[in-house]
Amino acid sequence: MTENYTALYGEHQKLGASFTDFGGWQMPLKYSSELAEHHAVRNAAGLFDLSHMGEVWVTGPDAAAFLDFALVGKISAMPVGKAKYSLICDTDGGIIDDLITYRLPAAADGTAKYLVVPNAGNAKVVAAALRERAAGFDVTVQDASAETSLIAVQGPKAQDLLLRLVPAAQHADVTGLKYYAAVEVPFLVNGAGLALLLARTGYTGEDGFEIFVPNDDAVGLWQALLAVADDGELTPAGLASRDSLRLEAGMPLYGNELSLQGDPYSAGLGPVVALFKEGDFVGKAALAAKKEAGAGSTTGRRLVGLKGLGRRAGRAHYPVLKDGAVVGEVTSGQPSPTLGYPVALAYVDVQHAAPGTALDVDLRGKAEPFEVVELPFYKRTK
Repeated sequence: MTENYTALYGEHQKLGASFTDFGGWQMPLKYSSELAEHHAVRNAAGLFDLSHMGEVWVTGPDAAAFLDFALVGKISAMPVGKAKYSLICDTDGGIIDDLITYRLPAAADGTAKYLVVPNAGNAKVVAAALRERAAGFDVTVQDASAETSLIAVQGPKAQDLLLRLVPAAQHADVTGLKYYAAVEVPFLVNGAGLALLLARTGYTGEDGFEIFVPNDDAVGLWQALLAVADDGELTPAGLASRDSLRLEAGMPLYGNELSLQGDPYSAGLGPVVALFKEGDFVGKAALAAKKEAGAGSTTGRRLVGLKGLGRRAGRAHYPVLKDGAVVGEVTSGQPSPTLGYPVALAYVDVQHAAPGTALDVDLRGKAEPFEVVELPFYKRTK
């Protein structure tokens, strides 16, 4: 697999990061202790390099109608400055990727402008699918992934830290920014005001922000964020803690909980699919059939949360058992650093998917007790 390096790779090396391949990118797995990085995000703030994610701009008079056709959500209903979680599916209803779409202020000529952010390993596939689906629409699809970095600050101290780099006149733009919304604000980096897109989004279950920055300015922003933080306020964090944080928050990961072989309804993402929107969209007929077939069905599997009643954790692909019979499979699992017990996401037969159901996970020949629970496992206090 081709190895790609983010603009911040040298910064990670200076910090002593351990690297891992993720979606073809060399990314920091951890800097010292993944547990310390996890707790830092829950208690203060973590600094993440997410530059492996994709950025695809969609502009033009037909941008809203095109995205309604290309994605399963009703993107045309989004107000300016808002973001929407959605899916891009194939004609059979399989999930190509889950992604976030931002609606930005229109260009000077009134042309609509959207930013679609796919996952790292799927960025090129999503960009290609969008270009293919653009036939017949007056839109431009531009993949800006190679020129764009993405830096996240996640945790209860995230807002306070960002305000130290934003001029006082723009503080209200940050403090007033709602969850799943975005605004362009100036950041004071190397003595200059750098206008960047700031989104109040994240993948950790905490309050936090994601900042889109040109590659040439990424190192300056990264260093500036670390420089304004006092000891213990901001900890660089890698993919290992990002995974444990998102698992506690019950957030799916493409390749684990989501795939072409799955569908939105079995993954608990039925509300994301806007079957009611006007016109056709890719996968609509297949998804409508899946929804109808799944309504009240006693067959098939559903994604659930599992709480471990013992000390050992279930891992991806471990069988889930009921009275010794296999009734499901773990997709993600590990001990929860925050909660102090094992947690897992798993697909289980629908008749065993109700909260409170007692199940076991086969941990290499030993059945360990788990219980189906409501998601998320962890929810921050607001």
